[in-house]
Amino acid sequence: MPDKPKPKPPRPVAALVHPDGVRRCPWAGADPLYLAYHDEEWGVPEWDDRALFEKLILDGFQAGLSWITILRKREAFRAAFDGFRPEVIVDWDAAKVEALMANPGIVRNRAKIVATVALARIYLDLQARHGFAKHIWSFVEGRPIQNARASMREVPAATALAETIAKDLRGRGGNFVGPTIVYAFMQAVGMVNDHLVDCHRHAACAALAASRPW
Repeated sequence: MPDKPKPKPPRPVAALVHPDGVRRCPWAGADPLYLAYHDEEWGVPEWDDRALFEKLILDGFQAGLSWITILRKREAFRAAFDGFRPEVIVDWDAAKVEALMANPGIVRNRAKIVATVALARIYLDLQARHGFAKHIWSFVEGRPIQNARASMREVPAATALAETIAKDLRGRGGNFVGPTIVYAFMQAVGMVNDHLVDCHRHAACAALAASRPW
């Protein structure tokens, strides 16, 4: 009889001490690009309108994929997507969409590309009213939610608040902005602090909560 395949080891759920002696969330893994993202970006409160727009689009492109895939393609996305300038994206035509569909450096998904144009319209509308960042952050009253999770088992895929934000964006014509995508976005841009409590970034991100510019 052939040997049975060895079962995969369970995924770690607690923060791990890395070779550099630093304790990090287990999802950071060992890839230098992912480690830098965990240590320098993820969970840091982001107040910039354009940066929030870029992150929401990229989280939509992540749907069905791993974030590291998107991270490795981020610079190619920035080049292909006109620097994520919504005032340019909103005028994309069929020829631009076809050019993007032929670009191997990005995730070539027609529905997600079309959704990007819709999000550009939403961005410009909100920016003209009171600001995209202010609108997004208003759902948490401008203050990052400070969670105290000890295990990845405690981290939800989505929350009622993410449902509310998703409903708002969908009501404005957004797509690929479901609650799971929105919650991943909230975690990444620091609307919620979901670093595990014994990860070295939990306290650092919490300390940045008072840094909002308005």
